[in-house]
Amino acid sequence: MKTSLIRHVCAAALVLTATMAPAVAAQSDDTAARSHIGAQARLLGEKIVPHKLPFRNTTVGGLSGIDRDPCTGEYVMISDDRSYLQPARFYTARIAVDGAGVHSVDFTGTHPFLQPDGSVYPPASAGDGKAVDPEELRVDPWSCRYWWAQEGDRPKASSDPVIQPSIQFATRSGAHRGQLPLPPNYEVSMGDRGPRRNKAVEAITFGARNGVLTSAVEGPLLQDGPEPNLEHGALIRVTQQSRAGDVLGQFAYPLEKIFTESDPSSPWPPDTGVPAILAFPEDPSRYLVLERTWVAGAGFKIRIYDATTRGATEVQNVDSLAGQSVVPMRKELVADFHDLGLSTVDNTEGMTWGPTLPGGERTLLLVSDDNFAQDEVTQIVALGIR
Repeated sequence: MKTSLIRHVCAAALVLTATMAPAVAAQSDDTAARSHIGAQARLLGEKIVPHKLPFRNTTVGGLSGIDRDPCTGEYVMISDDRSYLQPARFYTARIAVDGAGVHSVDFTGTHPFLQPDGSVYPPASAGDGKAVDPEELRVDPWSCRYWWAQEGDRPKASSDPVIQPSIQFATRSGAHRGQLPLPPNYEVSMGDRGPRRNKAVEAITFGARNGVLTSAVEGPLLQDGPEPNLEHGALIRVTQQSRAGDVLGQFAYPLEKIFTESDPSSPWPPDTGVPAILAFPEDPSRYLVLERTWVAGAGFKIRIYDATTRGATEVQNVDSLAGQSVVPMRKELVADFHDLGLSTVDNTEGMTWGPTLPGGERTLLLVSDDNFAQDEVTQIVALGIR
């Protein structure tokens, strides 16, 4: 999601034992969660990429997803440029990271994503309904090809085209190779059902020995109740699918309530959601979940949770979660970026496992989406997870 991009454009024109969150209110207690009985994190380091870095006739920015390529050891990052600056694309990079920090970020390549006919994706201004909103990319651990998610677009007016969310397959040079069927409740419609605008599929990950693709919608579906506020969280849907698209399970994840009041002079409401999810390789039920919140006057709050589907209610056939007595996924706080001593806390949207450190500690790399805005940054953060 382009939280700040919207503001700028418009301004210019747990294997866990934590207490179960309530089924519908979806609130959790951050103070209690700090007992860290699940995963724990420590800051290894960070690196800021120069703003609007020129690279091979493109503008580096809008990096909303990152994954480590097991075939090369490099990293692949997707830009959420909707072909406004240059065609929708991804980058490859060498990132030198170890227990002493992030030492360098060196971009090594870039390719546009291609449509089935081999052409690049047009900008939304073309008005032909073929635009895309790239948000997440995962490297297939079996083939090292790319699976990428685009959020789609719920039109503002009935005359505008509907762009459906999708998870597509591509070669390492960006050529289209297919698409994963998504569950029916991920479909955007003109009614009061399906994903909210800018709150569709933004998070995917491979798990269960890489045979399962898990996705999460960024915010609650329209039929699942209101978005979080100062008093209540919300429930979003997390879906496990086979590589052929069969739904293996769908669960409710409890999104946190808004952490503070918004500046009353701002026209922009708070914005919160899940931009990334990452499976634990050894446990098919366990994930790291990234929650990103922006509040006018307070900025960003970035939190990572250790969450499990174990014991959660299967909700694939639950038409609406609003008012239903469902057991959501359990979760526990792993890290709040404000507690890590970072130079800045920005619009972090992507995360991936990095190399394992001596002693068995995993590295976790995260990237922020600067929305190509002067007051935001492209930040690579490395954490140690144990």
